[in-house]
Amino acid sequence: MEESLQRPHQMHLDDQARLQAIIDTAIDGIITIDQRGIIETVNPAAARIFGYRPEEIIGKNIKILMPEPDQSRHDGYMENYHRTGVGQIIGKGREVVGLRKDGSVFPFLLSISEVKLQDKVIYTGIVHDISQQKKAEQAQRESENKINSIIQAAVDGIITIDTRGIIEMVNPSAARLFGYSEEELIGQNIGLLMPEPDHSRHDQYMENYHRTGHRKIIGIGREVSGRKKDGSVFPLYLSISEVQLTDRKVYTGFIHDITHQKVSEERLRRYAAELERSNRELQDFAYVSSHDLQEPLRKIQAFGDRLKTKEQNNLSDQGKDYIDRMLNAAVRMQNLINDLLTFSRVTTKSKPFEKVDLNEVLNGVLSDLEITIEKTGTVIDRSPLPTIEAEPTQMRQLFQNLISNAIKFRKEDVTPVVRISARHVQRKAHLTSTPGDVHVEIEVEDNGIGFDEKYLDRIFNIFQRLEGQKYEGSGIGLAICRKIAIRHGGDITARSQPGVGTRFIITLATKHLQE
Repeated sequence: MEESLQRPHQMHLDDQARLQAIIDTAIDGIITIDQRGIIETVNPAAARIFGYRPEEIIGKNIKILMPEPDQSRHDGYMENYHRTGVGQIIGKGREVVGLRKDGSVFPFLLSISEVKLQDKVIYTGIVHDISQQKKAEQAQRESENKINSIIQAAVDGIITIDTRGIIEMVNPSAARLFGYSEEELIGQNIGLLMPEPDHSRHDQYMENYHRTGHRKIIGIGREVSGRKKDGSVFPLYLSISEVQLTDRKVYTGFIHDITHQKVSEERLRRYAAELERSNRELQDFAYVSSHDLQEPLRKIQAFGDRLKTKEQNNLSDQGKDYIDRMLNAAVRMQNLINDLLTFSRVTTKSKPFEKVDLNEVLNGVLSDLEITIEKTGTVIDRSPLPTIEAEPTQMRQLFQNLISNAIKFRKEDVTPVVRISARHVQRKAHLTSTPGDVHVEIEVEDNGIGFDEKYLDRIFNIFQRLEGQKYEGSGIGLAICRKIAIRHGGDITARSQPGVGTRFIITLATKHLQE
């Protein structure tokens, strides 16, 4: 009998212990209060959420866990509920704000149930902290707002369509680009913005892509045509990305209007064609004129020489001076004609390239300039040069012009020094060269008068002479050097400082396609 009476009691104790264990290990906070709002029990999770130890809040009014204005209003709310039976939160769940021990506030979900015991009524509150969830939601909202701001303010057009080609989103730039309002485009098929034949083919293209996975433009940017509301067609650059959402796919197109770029390209193409035509005419003119000037110039020189030799005794001193001036002018004119002929030959690309040992070329040039070198006391400091594919005569002309310039523009009372060196370099594509070509970089450096680098863009143009009439020359030499360098897949530039000297840097491709 006694054992049978103890068994229900033991079962009751076991159930109570099990229930207490569940409450103590719950993730959410559980708090019970009496009808006056005094806290009777608080589980570890609730104490931890509010930053207290359980013993610190048991026996205290629940309002210590509330910020204002709820803290001041809570007693009145309890009194009103007891009087009227109308509760604002009892039996319902809603989001409220709690007050931690450190004074910080945080959001949580609160659900309150009313429990009637034998001798009293208690209220149990379940507290679910949603601080992290709120932070995540806030971060997501900020991210969405940022993305939306970027989309709305983007200069390029952005359009999103579904798998049927129906427009779901269009930013202001895209609407403005096609001449529509955003409302006019939402819900329309993207084919509306395409001219024929793309307009008629688009649905079939989408269907084919969904069936085969073969893409023509998705994930690939390319130039296409768009159709505005007024029917006009314009060029655009379109790139489309495929985005997999939770339950479906969408496609986002990024649209860049290239109308102005196309106009500029066409203008540039026409300008280049016109420049090429003018250049050919200039070359032809230089070549023909040079030849046409040779005959009268030869007569002037012949008659001048005859007068100077055979009629010398019959001429006055003034007459002899006039003849000398005439012959000097004829020599200068002959040099100019020769330079023009050289310039025209360089640009006409008449001779094929061959293997050229630049050391042998340089030897020939130095031999031709031997008298000038000895007369001026010029020191030549040279390093080995490579063998490249080139036009031998033009390589000779290149070294001739640069070394002659170095000697011509020497400083008084200073021994002229000319250094010639070379090295191999990898260079990017330039004119006739191709990416990754090996080039040879040749340097011709002197210790002469130098020049201000602000004139660097001028010195390689034809007839440009920085020193005016102080030094002899036609102003064509460096222009010829640049033409030679460009024809050989490179270019020429210079580094200089007045009174210090000049270093010319010439790049030449080592190999060329047959012309």
